[in-house]
Amino acid sequence: MGLTDGSIAAELEHEGAERIGAPGAIAPATAAAGGGVPGDAMCTVDDSISAAPMPARLDPWERRLLEDPTLLGELAFAIGGPFHVMYPPRVADNIDAFRAAFTHAGVRGTIYYGKKSNKAACVARTCAQRGAGIDVASVGELTAAMAQGVRGEELMVTGPAKADDLLWLAARHGALITVDDIGELDRLAALAGPAPARTMIRVLPAASASRFGMTDAEISAALDICGSSDALRLEGFSFHLSGYDAEARAELAGELIARCLYARALGHAATLVSIGGGFGVDYVPGQAAAQFAERACRRWFHSGKSFDSYYPYHFPKPGPAMLADILDHQDLARRLRDNGIQLAIEPGRALLAHAGCTAFRVQGSKTRYAHDRPYQVLTVDGSSLSLSEQWFDSEYLPDPLLWPQRPGAPTPTSIGAATCLDSDMLSWRRVPLPRPAEVGDLLIYPNTAGYQMDSNESAFHELPIPPKIALYDAPDGRFRWTRDSSRP
Repeated sequence: MGLTDGSIAAELEHEGAERIGAPGAIAPATAAAGGGVPGDAMCTVDDSISAAPMPARLDPWERRLLEDPTLLGELAFAIGGPFHVMYPPRVADNIDAFRAAFTHAGVRGTIYYGKKSNKAACVARTCAQRGAGIDVASVGELTAAMAQGVRGEELMVTGPAKADDLLWLAARHGALITVDDIGELDRLAALAGPAPARTMIRVLPAASASRFGMTDAEISAALDICGSSDALRLEGFSFHLSGYDAEARAELAGELIARCLYARALGHAATLVSIGGGFGVDYVPGQAAAQFAERACRRWFHSGKSFDSYYPYHFPKPGPAMLADILDHQDLARRLRDNGIQLAIEPGRALLAHAGCTAFRVQGSKTRYAHDRPYQVLTVDGSSLSLSEQWFDSEYLPDPLLWPQRPGAPTPTSIGAATCLDSDMLSWRRVPLPRPAEVGDLLIYPNTAGYQMDSNESAFHELPIPPKIALYDAPDGRFRWTRDSSRP
């Protein structure tokens, strides 16, 4: 048998006998005895070693990039290593779509981009140009945002027990500061001036075990401190919830409306509720995600690797549609309007949806066997530190795209990094590439702008950190590109 297996495409059409998954995430089912990941005996009704395809949803700009016969190759040659591609116009479209959801519901809304999800300067500049604020959590993030034109009053400062330097700088520039504990509130009051520091109180949701946020007793004490200090102006309350439950966010927002009304009765301004982030992104079609969940097993993975869960890569109502559902649930939009309360959101991943991709060059290939079937193991010119999902003990499931596009036979392929760590794999599963990859080809991981690019980046082995390339539309339908200024 040669390197490729012509029967793979047919095998991928079969449905598996094992059903795995849970609402909101793709999660392996427990085995028959004692839990754990199913073994080969419980795997699928076919005997393929190739993972079910997870084709990414591609934007028109991404298709143009992939179909361009030279641009990706020229970028790879110029940079000489892996690189990230950003398309700022898509960020602008995402901002506009969130704003349209607020407008449709008749709600005054404010968008704060969660900067931790991607440090690219072109994203911060787009936020400034489109009138979106930025959520920052360090002096570095604050100054980087302001360097791209975001004004101080357009910043929200979050995070626990913030450093005095950050509190002082944020207060001086009129940023909205979310306070996480009483001690921090006391420090902010001492540092603020001459104008009162714009303050929000972060609420610990009921029954939450989070280390973030204040309890009812702490909130009561915070209200007293704000009421007795001319250095503080309480503008509202915020919360963060894990997961992607629209109804839970709407219901907790309703509770914070009540907190605002109580604070007003005490003499505070309290005109703002922030519901944080957690807006889903639709990476892959629903049918592909369902088939992967039904059939996934160790047989698909290099060395029999397994994972306990995956991010929910199919999300039927992503981003702005989820915001619309939140505003509609329990008539939240009307309650906000009737009480003169503004709603803030802090999307990160969702504001970057379909706004970037990551390119690696193939620099080595081996043939290995599993269950007497051959597959490729590739080595690329970077590491999984630039595709961060692996470092959360999971796998980035949207399939990488092989460039250039050429005919060939489907080839199960696992993808490793150019480091000395055997565990440094970009794709443990055997991705069904459309042909055998060759040295010099590029693998393009789609939709990586949200958290994948730089949340775990490292110069391990003194390998270069991948730069970001910003693409813009040229008048003749071509792309213009520049190196993003967030890199030296």
